[in-house]
Amino acid sequence: MGDTSRLCSVWLGSETGILKGVSLSRKQAFNFCNTSHLSRDQEVRALCWGDPAESELLVGSVDGTVKTFSTEKGAFTETRRCGDPAEGPFTGLAALPGAALVTCGECGTLRVWREDSSEPVTELDAGKNVCRMRQSPGSPHRVATGGKENGLKIWDLEKPEKPVFTAKNLRDDWLDLRRPQWVRDVAFIPDSDKVVTCTGYHQVHVFDPSSPQRRPVLEVEYGEYPLTALSLPAGGNTVVVGNTHGQIALLDLRKGVVRGCLKGLAGGVRALQCHPSQPLVASCGLDRFLRIHSLEDRKLQHKVYLKSRLNCLLLASRDLEEGGGAAAAGEDQGVKEEEEEGGDEVWDAMERVEEKTKRKTTEEEEEPQKKSKKKKKKGQD
Repeated sequence: MGDTSRLCSVWLGSETGILKGVSLSRKQAFNFCNTSHLSRDQEVRALCWGDPAESELLVGSVDGTVKTFSTEKGAFTETRRCGDPAEGPFTGLAALPGAALVTCGECGTLRVWREDSSEPVTELDAGKNVCRMRQSPGSPHRVATGGKENGLKIWDLEKPEKPVFTAKNLRDDWLDLRRPQWVRDVAFIPDSDKVVTCTGYHQVHVFDPSSPQRRPVLEVEYGEYPLTALSLPAGGNTVVVGNTHGQIALLDLRKGVVRGCLKGLAGGVRALQCHPSQPLVASCGLDRFLRIHSLEDRKLQHKVYLKSRLNCLLLASRDLEEGGGAAAAGEDQGVKEEEEEGGDEVWDAMERVEEKTKRKTTEEEEEPQKKSKKKKKKGQD
């Protein structure tokens, strides 16, 4: 199991409660589950790295538990109760230096847990209907929250009494009607104080807490459908956003224009993440596929069918195509299969066949197919 999990460079959480690891170098997917019984209350809603070495994954489930998964051992090593199903699912997890854990639920209760305590050391109320809590990569003690009718707030967990920044709602529209708020995802822009959000009203907003203005300093609209996820590519002034109709776009954060779109998705985007150093973005969602696109030519690099609807994903910071350890080809020991949806081998075989046929249908081969259809029609006449 340890050999298997060390190969994986992409991790995904599914609705059926399974943690899935994908090795792009081996073109293999593995299932990891710490119970023999799969149920919806095990549904994985949040993933984050537990340590800078990326040897531990923190997995937040709908039942309010956070499980620690060791990528070295290929097994779950610890389970902690950090919430209650009545509080709603986790909308964010983060690790702090000194083995502390930050959790946030849909109800808005944001807590900091030390490794040795069963009670939170810090607890604050971020307001109801939180859709996302994100940590600042540069300042781990800073987190941002936002949700439905719950605007962007930035918190310093070392001074949790009140937010360090609270966004102001957009100005009323031309009919003097209040514009609704619905923050779906948020990210801290590196090497600046700025924060970018995307909304359920297909808007992308940039806020600058260092300026006196508490409304967005940039406002862009993309498409017609609710935006569900965003991520920032390495070293650029762009943001990648995805929506409920499987559309993903690259937006320019300086000019507020669409730079390009990524194709090939079917079904809403639940999560996407840009690689920290490579020009790649991974996405997953309701169509059960993990896809990896290049941000340079916007072409699809990898497509892996994973059998379950996918809620969240996490990329290793190393080269995604790199193997993480020596395992025999096809080694799949102790990997739990999803009982309700058949075996991986069958699906893998189907996927390969489908891709081969796609490659074969060139324009030259399509011509004879058209001619044969015409002949059939004549025969029927």
